[in-house]
Amino acid sequence: MGKKTIRCPKCSHEQTDPVECAGCGLIFARYRQHQARRQEQEAAAAAGRGSATGLKLGGVVLLMLVTAGLTYYLVRPAEEQSSPVPPVRQQSAIPAPSAAEEKPPPPATVAAGSEAVAERGSSIEEARNATVSIETPWGTGSGFFVNKNYIVTNRHVVEVDQEALTEARSKVETFRRLVELEKEKLEQLRQEMGRLPEGPSRKQLALILETREGELARILPQLEAGETQVAAMEKGIYPSDIKIVLADGREMTADFLQVSSSHDLALLALHTIDNPYLRRDPMGRRLQQGEKVYTIGSPVGLRHTVTSGIFSGYRERPDDGSVLLQTDAAINPGNSGGPLIDEQGYVFGVNTMILKDTEGIGFAIPIGVVFEDFISLLR
Repeated sequence: MGKKTIRCPKCSHEQTDPVECAGCGLIFARYRQHQARRQEQEAAAAAGRGSATGLKLGGVVLLMLVTAGLTYYLVRPAEEQSSPVPPVRQQSAIPAPSAAEEKPPPPATVAAGSEAVAERGSSIEEARNATVSIETPWGTGSGFFVNKNYIVTNRHVVEVDQEALTEARSKVETFRRLVELEKEKLEQLRQEMGRLPEGPSRKQLALILETREGELARILPQLEAGETQVAAMEKGIYPSDIKIVLADGREMTADFLQVSSSHDLALLALHTIDNPYLRRDPMGRRLQQGEKVYTIGSPVGLRHTVTSGIFSGYRERPDDGSVLLQTDAAINPGNSGGPLIDEQGYVFGVNTMILKDTEGIGFAIPIGVVFEDFISLLR
């Protein structure tokens, strides 16, 4: 058998000597070593570029994921945001109260000094015990008993806001797409790592993949929670979906729900208990401008919080002519549906909204409207 013919990679001279080219003097073994080193350097450089690009893109995608997640969960549902209200004006149609109306009824068993303070504290405590926290699949609010079994709250606490639903759908869809893109990018990096030889570049890429997979695992539960919330909002609300937390910590679900067609009011029922409830002033008097009032509710999850302020006046809404009670007592997200009471613990209104981007301008629906809207149930 003849010797194998070799072609020189440099000058293309053909010969049988496997050691050195007779045409250009190239040492074949050294040439092969040089080529091997060059290929290894090119592979390392390519891996470095891929890793750097992957890390940079990964940072951008993760930043977008975190931003989307935080945007969805830090921006509260419609109930927990300040509700905008059309400009209100001083009501002129309501007649001035008579002298008899202006004089508040004497508090029962109130003496002077410390006894008066004790009586006032007892009234606030009783009102607090009649107030509840209300939780739905998409938000929280407050309410209070108006008789032994019925609880009044705001309609927007228990009813799905279609604008909020549309916004939630959009955010969850964006979040879902970002997660899918991140999964695709991670798969590309896994394939790239599989082509790399063992060495520092492969180890570096493996660490990057591990870090980003961990970040994705922490973000996925947020997406699942958002999808669950949107599904609940799309389904609508049933009494059994509404959790009512009493002042003593007991948790129950509503037995009944009815919403007002004309006001931001809703009525819930717990037929299995006999709970303390708030009463209206027996003299039927009206609040006087500057009179001290209190709000009770669950702002930002702080259940049964009491805040105080003054009654600022009666206001008429120009859009429908309805009357609202204005106060500077704090009405924060989660206070919606809670009571506005005086120092004797009598209820005068249902806290419903604040003027957006303002402080100390809150509104309540007069308690008389509750009994007008739900007269067949509360008579």
